[in-house]
Parts: sequence; structure tokens; C-alpha cells
Amino acid sequence: MKIHFIAIGGSAMHNLAIALHEKGFEITGSDDTIHDPSKSRLESKGLLPVDFGWFPEKITKDLDAVILGMHAKEDNPELIKAQDLGVRIYSYPEFIYEQSKHKTRVVIGGSHGKTTITSMILHVLNYHEREVDYMVGAQLDGFDTMVRLTEENEFIVLEGDEYLSSPIDRRPKFHLYKPNIALLSGIAWDHINVFPSFENYVEQFEIFTDSLIHGGIMVYNEEDIQVKKVVEKSENSIKKYPYITPDFHIDNEVTYLNTSEGDLPLEVFGDHNLQNIAGAKWICQHMGIDEEDFYEAIISFGGANKRLEKITENETTVIFKDFAHSPSKVKATTQAVKNQFANRNLVACLELHTYSSLNKEFLKEYKNTLDTADKAVVFYSPHAVKIKRLEEISEEQIFDSFQRDDLIVYTNPEEFKAFLFKENLKETALLLMSSGNYGGLDFEEVKSLI
Repeated sequence: MKIHFIAIGGSAMHNLAIALHEKGFEITGSDDTIHDPSKSRLESKGLLPVDFGWFPEKITKDLDAVILGMHAKEDNPELIKAQDLGVRIYSYPEFIYEQSKHKTRVVIGGSHGKTTITSMILHVLNYHEREVDYMVGAQLDGFDTMVRLTEENEFIVLEGDEYLSSPIDRRPKFHLYKPNIALLSGIAWDHINVFPSFENYVEQFEIFTDSLIHGGIMVYNEEDIQVKKVVEKSENSIKKYPYITPDFHIDNEVTYLNTSEGDLPLEVFGDHNLQNIAGAKWICQHMGIDEEDFYEAIISFGGANKRLEKITENETTVIFKDFAHSPSKVKATTQAVKNQFANRNLVACLELHTYSSLNKEFLKEYKNTLDTADKAVVFYSPHAVKIKRLEEISEEQIFDSFQRDDLIVYTNPEEFKAFLFKENLKETALLLMSSGNYGGLDFEEVKSLI
């Protein structure tokens, strides 16, 4: 097949392009800008566009398909040309479904934890040398790409994102996969630019639950009130398997899972990760991995990229970075680090970077999310607020939202960096939470803090 990618530089898009190239497809693509690691990875496969920009002449009738990424706009000249020529246009999830409709589709959904749970499942399967196709939202140890598509593998494991499919397809991605087996980890309002009310957001998970094939399997976190309500009220003829946080204990800053096989030391920690393990175990069992084999593999799982990722540590200090940005994730991650390192000072730094987090109406959702930190810092860029065309927010609004009198707020990247490099980090756990980089913070340089 001959396929052209509009917006090939995206995280998911470039991985799909590489996966199809490895499968023998003829791949071309365009984008107006491409950054690393996408740029280097595309270049290594001979798929990097010679020039950046949009070139309608690349769209011809001999294309079998065009795959349209979210970075493109509705008036993209290549998209318009494809529409005029009648070339088949797929969104990313649509094409994934087309490539996997004869496979057993395992889809991991939820507002939080889906990348980690998908990564846990793939880690266990890889450990036991079980070959599966997959699509996951983070780079994993032991995996060359974030997407794999073959003709022969029976299963495909998909991270089920609730964000929109493409500029011309406003359906959430996970509505298109039609799972045989699915998981829901949690529901906490996010993406308010797309889902303006909590009720509208919850509805997307109801649609997802009802999209399972008849007789399919839904594994769900029954400790999450919204998830429990959504799954248990569904009239879809599916089998329902609830899970809860398994028994565990923390000893000398190591989390142990209490199992019939004995106390198993884990490389990950936090209630949310223990819940993720419980969900991943159910899914693996439905894919033919028994409990004993699951436990053998999971103790070597070191976490997904940017999810409570340990940057560096010494005898007295440990530094983590985490993708947490929504209120529920911020609260869970901060609590997890404090519980794990109870005898250390916890300095928690949060960058407000996403559309939702910089919305002054949504800010109140962050109330008390940093309360378990010994020192709490919030950074945001007024320039980012302008770029997103949002109403200006003041430092006073930040204080009012977080409801913490000793909160430290920075709006200047250099001042935030100066704070970090002056801080005494002995007997400290430093937690850097952001989907951005604090206005240009070099995380390699952060390693020199200890």
C-alpha cells in the first residue's frame, strides 16, 4: 500500500509511519515542523520530509490512503486536495482498527493510568516472549517503537485515548477500536476544551463501554466511583471483572506486593500504580498469562517513560519527573511520593501547561492537590496562556485555587530554575510534574543538583 501522512511528526503518527514502513508499505509524509525524537527516528528510516510545510502536489490519485493527524487543521491544503481527489482519508485510530479488525483487540482506557497499564501488560508479555501487536503512548524499554502491526499476531494491545480522532473526525479515539477486551482505570474530568462539562466527559466512557463487542470482557477499577457507575449500569452484554488496590506494604522506601507467592519487591510505587498492577494482571490473565507468571515479570517493571520516572538519586536525595498535570494525577502522584519517602522532605513542583490547567474556571479543581508536599511550587507561563488564547490568570487566582497559604508561585522560567538550584535537597524527594518543561528546563542539568 502507498500511504501519505499529513502531520507525520506527531508522537503517535511517526511511530505508525515507521511501523507501516517496517511492514513493507510505501510511506510519505508532511509536517510544518518536526522535533526530536520524531525527527531523528524518521530520518533513520528515510521517512523525514526533505522540506517542512504542506505540499498539495504530494497528494495524488495513486495513493491508497491518507492518514490525518490532529496537528493538521481543517483547511490544510493537503487535506483539501485529498478530499477533492476522493482519496480515502483515515484518522489514526480508524486506520489502526482497519489493520486489526481480524485480531483480538485489547483496549486500555481511563483518564489516568492507561499508558502505565498498557506498558505493564506489554512488559509482562515481552518478558514471557509472547508476540503481540500494540500501540502505546510512551517509549518502553525493550521496544523499538510505540506501534507494532503484523499480519500474524493474534492480539493487539491499544492505549485507548479519549481525545479527538482528527480535525475532521470529532469522535474520541477509543470509540473506534471496538474492543474484545477492555479496561477502565478511572474517570476524572479532563480536556475541557473538548468536553465542556463533567457529564459530557463521562458520557464518552459510557459510549466506550457500550462499544465492546457482545460477549466481550470489561476489567474495571471498582474503587473509582464514576467507573463503577458507568460499567455496572451498562446494558451491553459483556462480562465484567472488577479490581481493587491489592495488599501491599512499604519497608525501607521499597513497596512490597503481598501475594500468595510471598512479598514481592516492586520498582514502582503508589496506590495508583498498585491499582494499575491489579488491572494489568486481570488483562494478562485473559490473554493467557497465569498469576504466577505475571508476578514473576511485574517485579522487573521500572515504569513508563515520564510516569514517575526517576531522574537521579544518591544516598540522601531522589528526583522524579512525572507527566502528571490533571488534578487527580497531581494529587495521586504527590501522595505516592510522600508515602514512599515518608522520612524525607517532599518538594513538589507543578507546571500548569495544558489548556485545562490554564483555564481560570478549571483551576479550582486543583484545590488541596499539593497538600501532602512539605514544600509546594506552581509554575506557569503567562505567554503560554496568551498562545492558547485564554483569559489571563493571576498569581492570586493560583493561591485561591490550590488553597495553600505557603504555596510558592513562579511565572519566570529563570527564577524557577534559580529556586531549584539554590534549594537544599539533602534528605529530600524532589518531584517535577509537568507535560511541558518549565519554560526550557534541561532535565539533564537537573541531575547535577545532587
